[in-house]
Amino acid sequence: MKKLGLILAVLVLAADQASKAWVLYGLHLEDVGSIAVMPLLNFTMVWNHGVTFGLLNGLGSVGPIVLAGIAVAVVIALYLWLMRTDSAMVAVALGGIAGGAIGNVIDRLRFGAVVDFLHAHAFGYSWYVFNVADAAIVGGVGLLLLDSLKQPRLQPPAGGAKERS
Repeated sequence: MKKLGLILAVLVLAADQASKAWVLYGLHLEDVGSIAVMPLLNFTMVWNHGVTFGLLNGLGSVGPIVLAGIAVAVVIALYLWLMRTDSAMVAVALGGIAGGAIGNVIDRLRFGAVVDFLHAHAFGYSWYVFNVADAAIVGGVGLLLLDSLKQPRLQPPAGGAKERS
């Protein structure tokens, strides 16, 4: 299982960085601004100086270093968790989250912000602009939630505590 998680982390990281390089240097999206791809999807260039949904955007010049440091600590914790899991679902989840987090750390250290470009919209509603790393992180968290639902619940001991009236 450990190998599965590590392979997925590398694949997510490679896909994330390749897609960002293509958007920046192939499409030149920073100059173009936005490109309609499908009725529900645009490529829209956004530099995210914060974290998810632009939170912690006001940390100033130390922001990228602080946020990168936090993300590296999280990736280390995920790696330790991965080394202890026997579940394929958890390994895939942790690999996706770790690969995505590392991809966004690379952006913060290279550019001082994260390259976001996927803009989903429908019926007058617009979602936040995100990237491949963000999608892998959200997917990984979703898998961890699903895995937690399939875990057996602890039952209270029979004949244990008596009810009070």
